[in-house]
Amino acid sequence: MLQIKRMPVGQIGTNCYLLEDTEAKTCAVIDPGDQPDDIDREIRKAGLKLTMILITHGHFDHVLGVPGLLQKWPGTPVYVHDKEVNWKKAGDQYMLLAPVEGIHTVKEGDTIDFGGTPIQVLHTPGHSPGSVTYRVGDVLFCGDTLFAGSCGRTDFPGGSMEKMMASLRRLGQLEGDLRVLPGHMEASTLDRERRWNPYLFQSMQ
Repeated sequence: MLQIKRMPVGQIGTNCYLLEDTEAKTCAVIDPGDQPDDIDREIRKAGLKLTMILITHGHFDHVLGVPGLLQKWPGTPVYVHDKEVNWKKAGDQYMLLAPVEGIHTVKEGDTIDFGGTPIQVLHTPGHSPGSVTYRVGDVLFCGDTLFAGSCGRTDFPGGSMEKMMASLRRLGQLEGDLRVLPGHMEASTLDRERRWNPYLFQSMQ
């Protein structure tokens, strides 16, 4: 059985998510933006083993906790799009300037196996060149692409409003009322965003 816990971390309250397989006692962490000790404590309190780290994009507020988690769970694979690795021209907003062990680059259409549960990789650039959305069943971990009522900024290095609108259109065209778990603020659903999100609505015209 899968369950999801949200942990706001860091100074700007980035949503870090723990995807837990309560039967296998394993855990995947999505966007550990800070506070690796607190994340580790939550994992161990639940009696789980960290088996992978998933990064939606490389901005500092989504990845600062990666090195600390790897110290506590050495050898854990870290999944991130190759366009988010070693972004030397982007300045301090990218942590992945500093190499970490265990990087596995992903691309559009890849599937990551989480103990028999497929995690689908959707390349959704716009906020950054290698932003991805991870789909797990009826859940979308959107990072900073789709927010409740809004979308991610595109004025950072490598950002593109044109690509953001294409990514929003792609998400909006997915079938069903999927759960939207964004990198910031509250959760939502695709039906709600199709109806009330002006950016998503515009992208689908």
